[in-house]
Amino acid sequence: MKYPFPGMNPYLENPDLCSEVHHRLITAIAIAISHPLRPKYRVAIEKRTYRINAEDAILIGIPDLAILSAKQKSNSSTTAITTLPSGTENKSITVTLPLPLEIKEGYLEIREVSTGKVITVIELLSPTNKRTKAGRKFYLEKREKILQSATKLVEIDLIRSGEKMPILTNIPDIDYRILVVKSDCLPSAQLFAFTVREAIPNFTIPLGQQEQEIELNLQNLLLKIYEQAGFDLTLDYNQPPVPELLVKDREWIDVLLKKQGIGK
Repeated sequence: MKYPFPGMNPYLENPDLCSEVHHRLITAIAIAISHPLRPKYRVAIEKRTYRINAEDAILIGIPDLAILSAKQKSNSSTTAITTLPSGTENKSITVTLPLPLEIKEGYLEIREVSTGKVITVIELLSPTNKRTKAGRKFYLEKREKILQSATKLVEIDLIRSGEKMPILTNIPDIDYRILVVKSDCLPSAQLFAFTVREAIPNFTIPLGQQEQEIELNLQNLLLKIYEQAGFDLTLDYNQPPVPELLVKDREWIDVLLKKQGIGK
């Protein structure tokens, strides 16, 4: 099936797919920019690991924990206190504990080969970065360190849900954002803001001073991973996307899909 949207596919934001989309897109970006950067730079795929609690895991829609929570909620609605079977006063019973969940996220570093110095960091935001306390705190601390250094930053936000990353300029709450930060231009930065109805804009990745920047066509990369991953085989366009869209955007999508013979 042909990719049905002009820009970001909101169905790819579903928690069941989000992690795979993140992994595939980060890898696709690394492959796309590696050759033009040679031999002065190389692109490293890095990974950070941290833990979130069960409540945060449910908040971002991790399926197993969400199902477990729903069952517990259903059980607790019938009685506030679990009734112990007779004869168990002095015996142990099995209980469930809220264990923290380990989260692993990939990001890219463009490094100078001769020195190993990190020139540019490319981040693709996840629901964990935007919707959980631990994930947001961890990411913002790293973001602040980058902004206080000579390292450039490209921050790609293709997630509608959750709190947007802070900027001082007051702009409308638009669906998606790409932020390009050059350390020598701070506190100014370049922001590309676009809606679900628009194509993802091309942008350039900053390198060293007075060096030619690399243009990235993220839209084309998204189309490629959509086909490579067979997402068209797993997405149900008869159902509304998760997270939900505004009513006007949902109506627009219904018309768009019907014109292509997809959906209801």
